[in-house]
Amino acid sequence: MIGTARVPDGVELQLVRHGEGFTILLENTELMSTEANASEEALATMTCARLGDNPAPQLLIGGYGMGYTLRAALAQLDEKATIYVAELVPEIIAWARGPMRKVTAGCLDDPRVTVIDADVATLIGAARSGYDAILLDVDNGPEGLTTLINDRLYCKLGLEAAMRALRPGGILAVWSAFADAAFTTRLEEVGFAVEVADVDARPGDAKPLHVIWFARKPG
Repeated sequence: MIGTARVPDGVELQLVRHGEGFTILLENTELMSTEANASEEALATMTCARLGDNPAPQLLIGGYGMGYTLRAALAQLDEKATIYVAELVPEIIAWARGPMRKVTAGCLDDPRVTVIDADVATLIGAARSGYDAILLDVDNGPEGLTTLINDRLYCKLGLEAAMRALRPGGILAVWSAFADAAFTTRLEEVGFAVEVADVDARPGDAKPLHVIWFARKPG
């Protein structure tokens, strides 16, 4: 173990090195690893593909994690794009700039990127037609894990806030380690057009599969 941090409700995160790789644990639960990143990259690449020909999209990513989603988005988008990254745990960014700097590969210094030390739910709640896409990978699925307060992201009120924060035709993309039919239903009840995709967790490895919801706002 090379670092620890606490999320706002007091739960401990641990950064663990294994050879050249890294894992972030929430107590005894693996949140993310450098050995299983394909679905985090797919969260960005598949969302960007669905945005179509947008010359200057604005994206909100919550949270930074190990940066795979951010780096994949930067690779897809041109110089006029704007990406806001909401990361509530400052140690995550410190790890990215410190022991994980080779993995980070300078993405946090890209001029298209703004890192905001804030709860992504707060940024969503404050926005009105502000984003072309909101990409969420802050828990292991559509339920509060890293912090119970994250449940508000996935409840009906939270999804309605995401709807308001998106521009017409915008996309709410939610990563998960597991399927959840009830979450699909909630998205549809709020008014999103929903697509659910199974994606590989590791490059070239069909198992295990992760899930991404692509929920499009009408318009």
